[in-house]
Amino acid sequence: MRGTRRTRLCLAAVMAASTLIATPAARAAERTDGHLTDLVNPFIGSQNEGNTFPGAAVPFGMVQLSPDTGHSTGYDYTQNRIRGFSLVHLSGVGCRIGGDLPVLPTTGDVTQTDYAKYAAGYSHADEEASPGYYRVGLDSGIRAELTATGRTGVQRFTFPATDKANVLLNASQSLHQAVGSSVEILDDHTVRTEITGHGFCRDTGPYSVYTITRFSRPFTAYGTWKGSAVTAGARTGPGGAYVRFDATKDRTVEATTAMSYVDARGAAVNLRAEGGRSFDAVRQRAREEWERRLDTVGVQGGDPALRRTFYSSLYRSFLAPNIGSDADGRYTGWDRRIHRAERFTYYQNWSLWDTYRTQAQLLALLAPREARDMALSVVKVAEDGGWLPKWGYGPVETNIMSGDPVTPFLTTAYQMGLLKGLEERTYRALKKNADGVPPAAYPGIGREANAEYIAHGFAPYDKDRPYAKMGDSDYRHGASVTLEYALADAMLAQMARGLGHSADAARYAARAQNYRNIFDPSTGFFRAKDAAGAFTGSADPARGIGFHEGTAWQYQWLVPQDLPGMVGLIGGEHAANARLDTFFAYDKLLADPAKTAREVWVHGNAYDYYNADKYNPMNEPDLIAPYTYLSTGQPWKTTDVVHAALTLFTDGPTGMTGNDDLGTMSAWNVLSSIGLFPIQPGYDTWGLSTPVFDRVDLTLDRRFWPGGGLTVTAPGTSATDRYVQSVRTDGKAHTRTYLTTGALRSLRTLAFTVGSRPSEWGTSHQAVPPVLK
Repeated sequence: MRGTRRTRLCLAAVMAASTLIATPAARAAERTDGHLTDLVNPFIGSQNEGNTFPGAAVPFGMVQLSPDTGHSTGYDYTQNRIRGFSLVHLSGVGCRIGGDLPVLPTTGDVTQTDYAKYAAGYSHADEEASPGYYRVGLDSGIRAELTATGRTGVQRFTFPATDKANVLLNASQSLHQAVGSSVEILDDHTVRTEITGHGFCRDTGPYSVYTITRFSRPFTAYGTWKGSAVTAGARTGPGGAYVRFDATKDRTVEATTAMSYVDARGAAVNLRAEGGRSFDAVRQRAREEWERRLDTVGVQGGDPALRRTFYSSLYRSFLAPNIGSDADGRYTGWDRRIHRAERFTYYQNWSLWDTYRTQAQLLALLAPREARDMALSVVKVAEDGGWLPKWGYGPVETNIMSGDPVTPFLTTAYQMGLLKGLEERTYRALKKNADGVPPAAYPGIGREANAEYIAHGFAPYDKDRPYAKMGDSDYRHGASVTLEYALADAMLAQMARGLGHSADAARYAARAQNYRNIFDPSTGFFRAKDAAGAFTGSADPARGIGFHEGTAWQYQWLVPQDLPGMVGLIGGEHAANARLDTFFAYDKLLADPAKTAREVWVHGNAYDYYNADKYNPMNEPDLIAPYTYLSTGQPWKTTDVVHAALTLFTDGPTGMTGNDDLGTMSAWNVLSSIGLFPIQPGYDTWGLSTPVFDRVDLTLDRRFWPGGGLTVTAPGTSATDRYVQSVRTDGKAHTRTYLTTGALRSLRTLAFTVGSRPSEWGTSHQAVPPVLK
């Protein structure tokens, strides 16, 4: 991340021709002062519960190799000891998961087996990270370096001169809860492990990870341990293993670890397919992969910190979901059986409550081939195991979060044209999910409150109902669950209509109006209802009950299918705008946007979700909220709020707003910075706001986007000149505050003219985003 002038430079002729789309190759030739990977700071979000990780990965890699310092999710910038470098991390999750097989180099005799006790000190002064690479100098005098392929992690250790240079492979400790482990030394180069664990925010079913590690030169000694007992010369054990090298002359050791969620054979297959290259070759390949991925977006304008923040967010947006199938196509399905992915890559790790709002759309735009495989993978979860996932990790359901996030995730794929030939398969799985509840024997809860929701038009709030299964319960969040189910029904109605299922479309569209059933006219806000249909909990919308990670103030705008209807319930546009202004502290915002964002909106840490009447830019329920002004005739206020929220993203360790949640918050930053945002998640509507860059070039896959690219321009955009005066699409005046996916498919240029004062652009009733009927 060092340097102040690394960005893309375009030739003057290209700058003058706004209709030209710069290809990645052309932009690479035009760039004269560095690589896009140099702009990425993987440490962003590693402090204050952003829960990102700085280690090595390739886009969507199964292996995400990173140091663990003792934080529940892996790495915390404020901690100063490393317990090991482990294979599995998820960017920005809120609970412990992964951390499988922490490996740590040491010197001397091996006497400790608890990684909290043998952890090595380090300093940030001797630490660096970039996409696909991590390096740290340990206080022991050892230098550790990490890089990765899709299914392998490669480590290089440089020891001080010693004949007792050790590498500890700890199979029994990780971030998740261990169930069992075994380690086996196969020969003088190779160690194999099997690790079984479970847990996330709450308990889950067990899953297993299989690894095989191949070292670059033979061990001089080895041993294993059980508990605290170390046995020199033992080849097998339940806890972990150490291998020793003579580093008196050759001080460097490389180790390649392949992993599989299928079996030991799968790990071996992955090692043969992706192993065998030197550390430097793997590092260079990883850097090239990231350079190509980042090169799908080119920006001009903005200061160096803004560009670093933007490209770091783009980087994090491509970290998940993760490859789940082995190099031979085999994967473990949700029926716990082995399946084979034919002509597609199987992906896993589905933080759907988060990603359906932003990251799913960004990947459909910039990585449609992978996004298609991801959508198919979710459908395969249902076909293999019986039901669609809610929050899936590896081959297990966690049931974390609530509502029905899988529906807008998959209807997004449908609306973006990713499901050609898969439409009816997807629809069958979605219809089953929307109209039923998984049986008691199935680990997932699906739409747990569906029976009451379908019968009575709302999901009841019942805090005393015992948890039926692991994870969360929809009954504990009846108010927000009603809104989430209704949103999902609205999006499924549009898919049903597009596929010719007219009766289903009408039924789901009617259910999409169920948000009205929890509106309390006496308070003017949504409220939870008990099983008898009576409003329950405090009448104060900042302190009501039944909302998941939020309040009635924050959830009142989660009606993207029918914002005019919601505005009518509030009392019309004037009343809605007054409430929005209160919600965003708009008067303070105009006086000092950054201070308002940091001191008024952010009222605590990343987990302070409740007892608030203000916008929470750190969490998912409010991600769409700034764009509500597009539907109330005051689109300039969307830009005011969005640009203020963007100031919360900075280029240091505290530079995330909330948990990243597998790229969700990062994708919000990317899309909002470009000026295109999916304001109806699950449908094809993109809201418009002022970009933060003078020019953005998007290179798009012609197999999914016939235009091949889109150039977004906003010459002179700045903190003062941030208001849209006019918009032109391919040179033609565009008066609406949104675009459709259909329009984007062939569009080549989207040109904003900006100024220092709000204009009349987008203020007519004809300009507002559509109601989904």
